[in-house]
Amino acid sequence: MVVEDTCTMHQLDRELELELDIDLAMECAPIGRTVKAALRRAHSESRVIVGLSAAINVLSKSPEGSLFCLMAVPKDGDSATHMHEVLLEAFCYENDIYVIKVDDATKLSRILGQETIESCCLVQKVWDSADCADEEQLTKAESQLVDYCEAHWDAPQHPIVQLPAV
Repeated sequence: MVVEDTCTMHQLDRELELELDIDLAMECAPIGRTVKAALRRAHSESRVIVGLSAAINVLSKSPEGSLFCLMAVPKDGDSATHMHEVLLEAFCYENDIYVIKVDDATKLSRILGQETIESCCLVQKVWDSADCADEEQLTKAESQLVDYCEAHWDAPQHPIVQLPAV
């Protein structure tokens, strides 16, 4: 009887783990599509800065204009680029710019229509200057990404978003 109960408990544990894995996969898939939609819209509005050097240059002049910094998981072996990316990420956190890590630089570059493979991009804010308050305007996808980033802001390790194939 005890052995049977133990086997049933292990089976329940496995089923719950499988359900959790499925739930996490379902949760990750839509956020990847949301990232793609936000990037395409921002790109069509000329609000995307593509490339590590270009992003650093823009941030050094006016960090308050940036909303998101998307960074692909770095490739092993390029320590100089890795150091730049780590410093860029720290700078973004200090300046309240949301950092979104994505799974693949090639997918990121294809979404942005780039010929070269870029590991980083910035999405600039849109300001409504009709009001005196100069309020920041967000698209629906950007609003969802802000919610996603806020939910993971204090996490010790941020999840890597799986971008959809292009």
